[in-house]
Amino acid sequence: MNRDRDREYLSSLSVRKLIDLFFVHIRNMFRVDGLYFLGIEEKFGTDAATEIDRSCWRTMAAIEAREIGRFLGKPRFLIPDIMEALQLTSWSLDQKHKEIEVKEGKGVFRVVSCETQLARRKKGLSEFPCKQVRYEYLKAFVQGLNPQANVLCRLCPPDKHTEELWCEWEFNLKNQF
Repeated sequence: MNRDRDREYLSSLSVRKLIDLFFVHIRNMFRVDGLYFLGIEEKFGTDAATEIDRSCWRTMAAIEAREIGRFLGKPRFLIPDIMEALQLTSWSLDQKHKEIEVKEGKGVFRVVSCETQLARRKKGLSEFPCKQVRYEYLKAFVQGLNPQANVLCRLCPPDKHTEELWCEWEFNLKNQF
């Protein structure tokens, strides 16, 4: 098959079907990420898996910042723009249960129910201490859009959390925390 046939077939689908397919592929990307993580964790332990995951996601963040920045075509990314771009990341799009707010020069991103962590629980695994992985990802992403951007983790495993709030991140520009 060639790309022209693929494009022809995809263009025959409704917009709704294309969006559904897009989300299938986002979910599949995270399935692969999870399977790789579990394999590394099983063979080398959680610390090694976390270190590899952290490095991969930091690189992914730089790529996403560049690509989403181009897609949005904005010359400058202030907090509202950063939050708009963040909403378009693969990580955000994979979070079905999230809240995003922008007010008073800061942005907040919350995961109110984490399907990744809940899936680990179902498998009898402990919660993944994702704080450092997510911090590296979010920091690299926002700084790829604006070098003056900061990210502050308010809550993320291994921190204690409720079932209604798994992680919360605040975004601001330097010297505003």
